[in-house]
Amino acid sequence: MKITVVGSGYVGLVSGACFANLGNEVTCVDIDAKKIALLKKGVTPIYEPGLEELVRHNLKEKNLSFTTDLKGAVRRTDVIFIAVGTPPRPNGEADLSFVEDVARTIAKDLRGYKLIVEKSTVPVQTGERLAQTLRHTVKKGADFDVASNPEFLREGSAVRDFMNPDRIILGVESKKAERILRELYAPLKAPIVVTDINSAEIIKHASNSFLATKISFINAIANVCDAAKADVEQVAIGIGLDRRIGRGFLDAGIGFGGFCFPKDLAAFIRISEKLGYDFELLRAVERINENQKKVFLKKVEEALWNVSSKTIGVLGLSFKPNTDDMRYAPSVEIIAALQAQGARVKAFDPHAMPKAKGLLRNVEFCKDSYSVSKGSDCLLILTEWDEFKELDLARVKKALRQPIVVDGRNIYDPKKMRKLGFKYFSMGRP
Repeated sequence: MKITVVGSGYVGLVSGACFANLGNEVTCVDIDAKKIALLKKGVTPIYEPGLEELVRHNLKEKNLSFTTDLKGAVRRTDVIFIAVGTPPRPNGEADLSFVEDVARTIAKDLRGYKLIVEKSTVPVQTGERLAQTLRHTVKKGADFDVASNPEFLREGSAVRDFMNPDRIILGVESKKAERILRELYAPLKAPIVVTDINSAEIIKHASNSFLATKISFINAIANVCDAAKADVEQVAIGIGLDRRIGRGFLDAGIGFGGFCFPKDLAAFIRISEKLGYDFELLRAVERINENQKKVFLKKVEEALWNVSSKTIGVLGLSFKPNTDDMRYAPSVEIIAALQAQGARVKAFDPHAMPKAKGLLRNVEFCKDSYSVSKGSDCLLILTEWDEFKELDLARVKKALRQPIVVDGRNIYDPKKMRKLGFKYFSMGRP
């Protein structure tokens, strides 16, 4: 198929590269000329395992191209995926101005039949507004369908998630749209759920909100475990083996970050409110997540007694491993809070430091974990990168001024750490 993907961020770029790898002719469009220039050279602006190799391969095969010319791309293609940003407004609502702008541009140049598919995460009933906007703008003789095809890509494993999906959701209003999308996704051999557009839009927000709820639940349990001197990891195993619950997303820590969960949670609360329902459960999920950073900071204060004038080493800045994404990363607030108390901060992250340097002030960025440890009064684990799990801990201990580790991601065994001579603090474990 001939496909246009509008927006070359995390969702659009991964989707475009993967569609191309399935043998389609894909044009990725973005208004950022610098980004497009890099992509034409096979250089991806984000770190995502396997993505740059996929982009380069499909550029070479001529299945994938990049442009800033949306009108030209629309004329050449049959299926148009809208994957532009839907950033949060101050009240939590999603800002859909980019979606509307793209819809109007598409409509002005529509010829023949086009299938226009929402890929961005949007509030329920956006498809209806999208169809209205297109109808009011298209010229005579043009025909189109609107569909919703939400993505479920996890940063750090997005390429794998696209190529091996748990399910594919198709929100459609016509048999023609369903046939086209079924044919497009047929090579993936995944379960396909066909719904109306409104239901597909809610599935995306409901999925992310449920996963965020699981994370906040286990973090609340971790706080109970701390008070009771119980082990949250053993509790998580015990409840996760129940098939009705499952073990996924039951890892206690400093809370979820990234662009999806915080944004989608706030948006779904606001969507429900506008529809007349107060989603109190999700408000509590938000509160617990915010509070978890405060719980962690109290552990740091307990470990150091006085934070002021101390040198604190930080391992991990991105919101999760295998990505350089710093959006809503807990590290940003935690570091700012420590600096406000007079601490000096040193930090290292395998991939996120270029982006972190634009967000964090007065932080000493180090070349590796051992440089962070050298002379620090305390070492904080804020992202669970595999390389941190494999550190020479004896060397870390020798480098630290005080052998204190506050592990916000529970990557080390408490007994082993204490046996090595560390004063070790973790989340919900004795």
